[in-house]
Amino acid sequence: MSRNSKLISENLREEIAKELGVYDQVKKDGDWSNVSAKNCGSIVSKAIEIANRSVENK
Repeated sequence: MSRNSKLISENLREEIAKELGVYDQVKKDGDWSNVSAKNCGSIVSKAIEIANRSVENK
C-alpha cells in the first residue's frame, strides 16, 4: 500500500484501519507491509465510500 500512500491521507488510512480492526497489526509491525491485500482493498473501498458520501453531500 505504500506505493499509492499519497492517494489516501495517513490519518484517513489509520482511521479506516482502526475501524476495520487492522491497525493493531500496523502499529505492532511499524509499517503496512504485513497487511493483507484483502484488508488493503477493504481500506481503499471504505475510502472510496467516504469520498462518494462527501461528494453527494455537496
